[in-house]
Amino acid sequence: MTTLGAGDLHLTMELVSALNSFLYDRDDRALEKVLDRAPQPVRMAAQQYLKDKCEPVMGAFTECGPVEVVREAVFFGRIDEELEEYLECAYTIGLGIRMSNERQHDGGVGWVIRLLNDEVSVPASAEPRTWAVPTGGKLARTWTSKEHASDAGPVRGALQVAADATATGRWVRIHTLLHSRYDIDFEGSGTSEFVVDVFDAPIPLNQRGE
Repeated sequence: MTTLGAGDLHLTMELVSALNSFLYDRDDRALEKVLDRAPQPVRMAAQQYLKDKCEPVMGAFTECGPVEVVREAVFFGRIDEELEEYLECAYTIGLGIRMSNERQHDGGVGWVIRLLNDEVSVPASAEPRTWAVPTGGKLARTWTSKEHASDAGPVRGALQVAADATATGRWVRIHTLLHSRYDIDFEGSGTSEFVVDVFDAPIPLNQRGE
């Protein structure tokens, strides 16, 4: 995108942090403060690139940078104590969770889980979702652990909703997020939630040929 000269290398970490924060919350105040101290070519290149190339991507960034998959496609044959323990451990250490059901070629139903390196925040005014509903997808119901607090805890509560919907043949997706109390200042202000999306659609067939 641009290059800092030898005399401006001290701005590197501050600029990277400000760029990540901008991608996270689209608040350009901190970024502008750094760019005001950068050489004009750097400032112009950064502003033009962000304008042309960086449309918001829901759930792609936190204030620490991009959210990435750290554990790809772990499979469970059913919702049981082992699966619950797996989610509890991931949740406890702050990993993001994405989980969906799929129909196996033998007629059974399994669960696919992917873990992200962080939970993504959403502002107070936004709906609690960082896993976008697919184009043409029709939701039958959305459950969140914040609205339906349970003594059993958010993991078990989410799994119970998922199990009940699966028993009726519905496609289910579960994910976690941090729901902020504010629209701009997310840091330290979010509450972790489980979100269960139940679709008005049959459980999709696994596409791996297994």
